[in-house]
Amino acid sequence: MPATQSVSADLLIECRWLLPMTAGWPVKEWQAIAISDGIIQGVWPIDEARTRVQAGRTLRLEQHALLPGLVNAHNHAGMSMMRGYADDLPLMTWLKEHIWPAEAAFMQPEFVADGTRLAIAEMLRSGTTLFSDMYLAPEAAAEVVNRSGIRAQLCTPLIDFPTPWSEGFKAGLDKSAALLERYRHHERISITLGPHAPYTVSDESLRQLRQARDRLGLPIQMHVHETRDEVDSAEIRPLQRLHDAGLLDNGFQAVHMTQLTEAEIRQVADSGASVIHCPQSNLKLASGFCPVTRLLEAGINVALGTDGACSNNDLDMFDEMRHAALLAKGVSGDAASLPAMAALAMATIEGARALDMADRVGSIQPGMAADLIAVNLDSLESQPVHHPESALVYAVNSRQVSHVWVAGQLLLDEGELVNEDERELIQMARHRQQQMADNAPHPAS
Repeated sequence: MPATQSVSADLLIECRWLLPMTAGWPVKEWQAIAISDGIIQGVWPIDEARTRVQAGRTLRLEQHALLPGLVNAHNHAGMSMMRGYADDLPLMTWLKEHIWPAEAAFMQPEFVADGTRLAIAEMLRSGTTLFSDMYLAPEAAAEVVNRSGIRAQLCTPLIDFPTPWSEGFKAGLDKSAALLERYRHHERISITLGPHAPYTVSDESLRQLRQARDRLGLPIQMHVHETRDEVDSAEIRPLQRLHDAGLLDNGFQAVHMTQLTEAEIRQVADSGASVIHCPQSNLKLASGFCPVTRLLEAGINVALGTDGACSNNDLDMFDEMRHAALLAKGVSGDAASLPAMAALAMATIEGARALDMADRVGSIQPGMAADLIAVNLDSLESQPVHHPESALVYAVNSRQVSHVWVAGQLLLDEGELVNEDERELIQMARHRQQQMADNAPHPAS
């Protein structure tokens, strides 16, 4: 664009620090971003932007870092209604004796919708603009996402036994195809196949899954190698089963991956699949440690997810980045492992890449959707700011997120939700908690 050409914009944002998460992960100072119709029109030094941009409104953020909206690449949003419901238990005990019975008793569409609404409010307030959701009643979740303004990948819940969503795996595939048809052209909602895990999906279902993937052209997200027991109890290592079924490719999103041999790491690297690391959930359920350093060294794309609030117990991606960076250092024995900028990349551009959306979101450059967050670094806890990336990963509290935009739409303004009533949300959550307490199922035997 010639230097003399004037640019019209709906909004010009001026910031103290800019972390665009483009090639090389630069950190820039005193930059301005022009936005029109939800798209980034350009990025310039502030003085230049003031001469070339004719903006309807200018927002000056003189103590803020501006960066792409955070990507929560794995979540079970509806489970927010079970936050703290069954804590301090091993994974299979947690699932079989508490979570699955509670889901059968309570997780009808209206319950899932309320949980999703609560989760989205929490995510927006802590800087997440795109999340991947794998849970029951995706139709209900989609309606909440549509109203909220957030961006989402919805993974249809596929499993071999009946659930409140479908009577079995084949029925779930049919419902997935119908949901895809409904949202195929939606600007902010994409559909993905979400088989639960290798231990809940038979070989025949894996065959049907591959056929559906090829027919519908959809990615797959799946819990894989989450615990040692899962791997040790399998006749064939789960990752090998998925490989033999023809499912490992660059559209496969493998969640957790705490139990991996060197040969399996090479197998994932060769396939082009992405790994979604959920450090806090893995720690809380004692599932193991994802070998992030070794994955990155092998050239594997690694994204971050919170998992559900039922096993975390929050949906705060700043908290997740900090845990990921610290855990990588402890597991590898290398204090230089997973530096701050690499953790930020996992929560932004690498997350967008894992969800096949890096052409639209995850970085700040002309032509990208204006999914942005501003973080106020002018607080006692984050001063002095020698390096903004270090402050963001190791010092910032997510309540320092001041502004959130998705597709240019302001959804958080000076820390306040634009489209939600926080007090009403809290009252709703308390009402649902009381319903669960009054009608709690007996734990499964």
